[in-house]
Amino acid sequence: MKKRNENYSRRSFLKDTTVAAAGLMIVPRHVLGKGLIAPSDKLNIAGIGCGGKADVNLPYAWNNGAENIVALCDVDDKMAANARKKWPNAPYYKDFRVMLEKEHKNIDAVIITTPDHMHAVHALPCMQLGKHVYVEKPLTHDIYEARTLTEAEKKYKVVTQMGNQGSSGDDTRLVETWIQAGAIGDVHTVHVWTNRPVWPSGVSLPTGKFEVPKELDWDLWLGTAPYRDYNPAYHPAIWRGWTDFGTGSLGDMGCHFMDVPYRALKLGYPVAVECSVTSVYTGFFQESFYKGSFPPSAKIHIQFPKRGELAPVELIWYDGGIKPKRPAELLPDEQFAEWDGGILFEGTKGKLMAGLFGRKPTLLPTKLMASTSLPTSKYEFVKNGSEGHQKQWTDACKKGYGAYTSSPFSQAGPLTETVLMGNLAVLSYNHFETVNNRRQFNGRKQLLWDGKNMKITNFEPANQFVKREYRNGYKLQM
Repeated sequence: MKKRNENYSRRSFLKDTTVAAAGLMIVPRHVLGKGLIAPSDKLNIAGIGCGGKADVNLPYAWNNGAENIVALCDVDDKMAANARKKWPNAPYYKDFRVMLEKEHKNIDAVIITTPDHMHAVHALPCMQLGKHVYVEKPLTHDIYEARTLTEAEKKYKVVTQMGNQGSSGDDTRLVETWIQAGAIGDVHTVHVWTNRPVWPSGVSLPTGKFEVPKELDWDLWLGTAPYRDYNPAYHPAIWRGWTDFGTGSLGDMGCHFMDVPYRALKLGYPVAVECSVTSVYTGFFQESFYKGSFPPSAKIHIQFPKRGELAPVELIWYDGGIKPKRPAELLPDEQFAEWDGGILFEGTKGKLMAGLFGRKPTLLPTKLMASTSLPTSKYEFVKNGSEGHQKQWTDACKKGYGAYTSSPFSQAGPLTETVLMGNLAVLSYNHFETVNNRRQFNGRKQLLWDGKNMKITNFEPANQFVKREYRNGYKLQM
């Protein structure tokens, strides 16, 4: 019998072990008949976070019973209600640490669908136990966390996937192919924009005294974040707009929109970032936003260096209703990308626009689409496209480490770091520095980034946003 290590899956263990004394037989698929699945071929999945996006992630991974949901965990019984009803035989826990302690022998893989500030501390212990992980986007709250999970994927040899489902979509692969085939020449500028935020932003911290709902463990929900009293302005969903819990518009949509140019242009680590944000007048000076809340809108410039033969690229992000200038090649009545945002590539030979997930990629002027011969995708399409994102991961888990997924942490981690670079600039904007004995806003400064060492090299106060200090004994230790 093979020696079982951290990456030795339950499925492999069952295949290689005879349990005659217990009378247990692993039934081959062909014995059961067409369409029936042997118990040994099912993946045992646990869910940390059972509501919100988990209402999609868990059923898609379960795949109408093709896999098993064997454990559920949520700090809020109300959020977990639907999942517990759907899988009543799965043990339910409020603390993920207790779940892992008691159920780890029964678990092959874990889907994590929790607020951003808890992603890393939920994922790493699972990976250290040899469990494959699927983590909602953005991968993490901090740059340091993203780097840690990227390294953990390789160290613990588990199958990973970030929940940016557009990375499995057909249009993402078409845009990659067209850009890399030189359809618009050397790309030098990319504009990316979203209609987010759709939650309160640029607001002061909520006040008032509220009783914690009986179904919610507030201390577990806060997790790594600094303690504060419960307020319904934080939970559920609205947490995205608060800097201690969420990652704002960038975290919500950046891993969707930026994923397309990041792949197509093989961007890697940026070298510089700067931003401008909506200001709030306080009577003495203008602040970019109230402490603790992301601004209502922002424009962020991220610079990437030359990469081999690929030209340097400037990626410009817009949110909160701000958009780039309408391209001159677009006719007055033609739609500029889509209502919820878009992507515009500018190259030496032309322009290409697309929507979320690279939808409806279109050369500009649009009449070129009828007269230009464009290559078919050189990348394999994912079965069922973005709707197959979770199943692609479960299939890969059964094959083991090294099996293909669209957004493994080796890809999703560096992408998330780039997304969070935008937030680092936003969070640094309000800080003062002294120049020639005069205090001035850092918002005037371009921040220079050393990607290898995860450090801003020309403004030390910005580095506090690379890695948070955790509360309550939580650690991120490889």
